[in-house]
Amino acid sequence: MGIMDKLRAELVDVIEWIDDGRRTLVWRFPRYHNQIKHGAQLIVRPGQMAVFVHQGRIADVFGPGQHRLETRNLPVLSTLGGWMYGFDSPFKAEVYFVSTRQVTDLRWGTPNPVPMRDRELGPVRVRAFGTYTLRAIDPKRLLTELVGTSGEYAADEIHELVRSIINQSLADVVAKAELGVLELAAHYPALSEQVRLLVHERIDDEYGLEIPQLVIVNISVPAEVEQALDARASMGVLGDLAAYQHYQVAAATPVAAANPAGGLAGAGVGVGMGLAISGRFAPGAGPSGAAPPPPPPAAWHIVENGQAVGPWSVEQLSQGVAAGRVGPDTLVWCAGMPSWAVARSVPALAPLFGGPPPLPR
Repeated sequence: MGIMDKLRAELVDVIEWIDDGRRTLVWRFPRYHNQIKHGAQLIVRPGQMAVFVHQGRIADVFGPGQHRLETRNLPVLSTLGGWMYGFDSPFKAEVYFVSTRQVTDLRWGTPNPVPMRDRELGPVRVRAFGTYTLRAIDPKRLLTELVGTSGEYAADEIHELVRSIINQSLADVVAKAELGVLELAAHYPALSEQVRLLVHERIDDEYGLEIPQLVIVNISVPAEVEQALDARASMGVLGDLAAYQHYQVAAATPVAAANPAGGLAGAGVGVGMGLAISGRFAPGAGPSGAAPPPPPPAAWHIVENGQAVGPWSVEQLSQGVAAGRVGPDTLVWCAGMPSWAVARSVPALAPLFGGPPPLPR
């Protein structure tokens, strides 16, 4: 390499950034000790901005386009460098390119459950996850607050901070929404926008960034709450329990006739048949009989493998305890109870587990 080639190599005459990464927010042009040639070409592509920094102070900012670097379009840099009357020689300055396009496919999630209050279930802990996009809107503030002297700054470096702000904002929005657990899914779009605006408010003024999009993909509850919701849904499907019990009796009569000793199922059928027969042939019974039918025994339902099973009589529950299908912590319910409860806490069922019923409070 000749001496003229070495001299030319020390001068930068084209400044540009060909962005190959998808998550890079800021990239510093590798000038090293080279000087920028007077009249050099600055090429700023769409989705970019170029910021000149002179001795640690932010100077001129250029938007997309091709620019010839001269005194007239570097007013701040000329003033900082003492070139108030123009310059014709090379000059030194750091050039940072800032990407202003959206960085997509950024994911967030709650590392710890977020507490909320459901009108029916009471306090509930929920988890959530989703995606968001990030974009730089104020290059000067971004360089000052986050980048500093780094040669390259990617979205991953601020990802944890943004995730923390999203989680905090989600907790605030969910607490103020006053929605039930079953209502959350129908309000995902509205909740997402409220969280996005709250996050944007917190990072815009401080870091020069914005969140163009934020999506809540799912809000989930603990497994035990899901089981309780499934049991409640199953009870809703059953509808009128008395009508359902009569249907079971009618459907099981042929089975009982064929197999009168059918274990737990046969016992239930036998009880149902006895109720049906005693109601049909009791004195005064019939369409015009004056005597009302006797009240049916309590019909108990249990939660087994996440599904409501029943109705069962107390005798059937006793056999279920002996068979290991029903335990002290099994959820049970019958007509008149406000909600599901564990079997050992129900006075009528406590004797099935070998202990005295709890004293009334």
